[in-house]
Amino acid sequence: MIGSLTLDQLRVLVTIADLGSFSAAGRHLLRAQSAISQAVATLEALQGIAVFDRQGRRPQLTETGRVLVDQARLVLASAARFEAVAAGARGGLEPELALAIDPLVPTAPLIESLRALNATFPDLPVSFSTEGLGGALRRLRSGSAALAICLLLPAVPEDIVAHPLMRIRMLPVVAPGHPLALLDRPATASDLESHVQLVLSDPVAPAGANYGLSSARLWRFVDLARRLDFLLAGFGWCRMPEHLVASLIAAGQLKALQLQDDPTPPEGLVIHAAHRRDRALGPAARWLLEVLQQRLGV
Repeated sequence: MIGSLTLDQLRVLVTIADLGSFSAAGRHLLRAQSAISQAVATLEALQGIAVFDRQGRRPQLTETGRVLVDQARLVLASAARFEAVAAGARGGLEPELALAIDPLVPTAPLIESLRALNATFPDLPVSFSTEGLGGALRRLRSGSAALAICLLLPAVPEDIVAHPLMRIRMLPVVAPGHPLALLDRPATASDLESHVQLVLSDPVAPAGANYGLSSARLWRFVDLARRLDFLLAGFGWCRMPEHLVASLIAAGQLKALQLQDDPTPPEGLVIHAAHRRDRALGPAARWLLEVLQQRLGV
């Protein structure tokens, strides 16, 4: 019961709309036509509106009725999802799967695994969070995410179990009009020191651990897209994931820098699927982890 409504009344209304008549709805729902008519009459009386126009040979939906049928479909679909989530929980499935994904992680390699997750657990609500540096690890530790797809620098913490999934290459880049772009040799530490470096920082602890710093002048960003805007505008240089800047380099909007003694691994940084050591994964999270390892594991 929803106020003065029942799901059964809404189901009758939608069935009539789908099949075109009270009698057809009765046959489909295994009820007498009189029971169908009574359900509709009760609905109309309780709501104080006419759902059907009975002037012709066959009742037709009124303009209000057509809108209410659409609303009834939404309510019935929501009720079905409610029951499905409850049934899954009774069977041990998580009521929701919360994922935390680092902003540096490319989406494309994850899509097919997430598509398979949706096909296998179609009624499982899934939530995604993408925050600044350190956000995914923080969500794991707080318990607000079950599984994180993230970088873990400089090493995997002891309280975290991590499974290597892929590598992303980080390219030092700069706008073509920037002074560093005019060098005809690898940039040295002294070349970089005087220029602004655009750095991703942890929004909670901006002065915390940072990696790959080469400049005495730092502009700190939480948002990767905002940092890219400033990079393209020539405000400084930074290392960016190859998948985000390859097309911009090819189009001449950015220039890749060569750095002398670059500490960044040339093979790329490792992206992990990670979870808390002291917290068991639910069935859907375990399933997704296995699929990600099968598809992407390095």
